[in-house]
Amino acid sequence: MTPIMIQAGNQSYEALVGSRLLEEAGALLSQKLSGRDCAIVSDDNVAARFAQTLVQSLTSAGFKPTLIIIPSGEKSKTLDEAEAICNRMSETRLDRSSFLVALGGGVVGDLTGFVAAIYHRGIPYVQVPTTLLAQVDSSIGGKTAVNTTVGKNMIGAWHHPTLVIADVDTLDTLPPREWKQGFAEVLKHAIIRDAEMFELLQHFDRQDIAALVRRNIEIKAKIVAADEREIQGERALLNFGHTVGHAIERAGNYRDFLHGEAVSLGVVAACEISLRKAGLSETERDRILRTLLAFDLPTRLPADFPREKILNAIRFDKKFKRQEVRFVVTPAIGSARLATDVTVDDIAAALEKL
Repeated sequence: MTPIMIQAGNQSYEALVGSRLLEEAGALLSQKLSGRDCAIVSDDNVAARFAQTLVQSLTSAGFKPTLIIIPSGEKSKTLDEAEAICNRMSETRLDRSSFLVALGGGVVGDLTGFVAAIYHRGIPYVQVPTTLLAQVDSSIGGKTAVNTTVGKNMIGAWHHPTLVIADVDTLDTLPPREWKQGFAEVLKHAIIRDAEMFELLQHFDRQDIAALVRRNIEIKAKIVAADEREIQGERALLNFGHTVGHAIERAGNYRDFLHGEAVSLGVVAACEISLRKAGLSETERDRILRTLLAFDLPTRLPADFPREKILNAIRFDKKFKRQEVRFVVTPAIGSARLATDVTVDDIAAALEKL
C-alpha cells in the first residue's frame, strides 16, 4: 500500500487507500500522533456498522477513544451540533493534546474537521471516510465547515487532517443511492482534469474501486498542492457543478437531493452554460449526460421544483463575488477554466433546461 502524499502549503499528510484498514487504524495512528486521548465522531448509521471495529483498534494501540454519535444527514452540519460536540469533549476532559477522528461521510468529515479547527484553537484530526463521495473528494484538502440558514458551508476554516484512511471495504455496505452519488464527484474530476479516466468510466468494474479512489485522490491532491486556498483559481475548478448543485440542495431544504445528486444536476447546468460560454461541443455535452445517466444520477429536476429558490440561493453562494459569479466551465472533457462572463440570466436559462 503506497501512501498518497498531499502537500498543502507548509503542511503535508498522507492518504492511505486499501482493504481492512479500519482494523489497522490504531497501529497507523500510533505512527502519526503522540496524544492518547481522542474522540471518534460518527453518525448513527455509520457508528452501528464500524465504530466498534475502530474503537477496538484504537484501544489495542493504547489510545483512549470516546465515541460521539450525531444524527445522520446534512441537518447535523450546524454550529449547534459543533458546540454540542465541543461540550462533550470538554466533559470528557479532552484537551489540546487530544485529537479527533471523523468516521463517516462528508457531513461527519466536514463537521469534525471544523470542530478540530476551533477546539482549543486547533487540535489534530484524522479522516476515516466511509462513503465513496468522501473518499474521492471531501476528506481531502482541508476544507471544514458548517451550514447556516443562508447557505451551505458558510462558516468554516482551513484545517488539514493528519492522516486520511480510506478503507474501501466500508463501501460494500453503502445503500445503492449513497454509492451512486459518489460518482458525481468522480465524473467531475474526470471532466475537469482527466479525459482518460472519463473513458475508463464507460466500462467501470466495481472490482477496480481501490484504484479509482486512488486516482481521484491523486487528482485532487495535485490541485490542492497548486492552489491550497483558492487564491490562483486552480482549486476553484473543483467547484465545477457545485454553484448550481449547492443551490439545489438548499432549495430542497437538504432533503430532496443528496449532495452528489445535486452536483450531477449542477454538472448538467454547467455543461449547458459551457456550450455558450466555453465552446463545449454538443457531442461532448451529450456524452457527459449519458455517463451521468449510466451511473443512475439525475439529469433533470422535477417539474414542480422551485427554480426561483435556486437562483435566490446562488446569490448567497461563497463563489458570488462583488455580485459576479465565479463559474467553472469546461471547453472539452478533461479541462476546465473559470469564466468571468457568466450571469445569473445564463444560470436561469440553464435551469430551465433542467
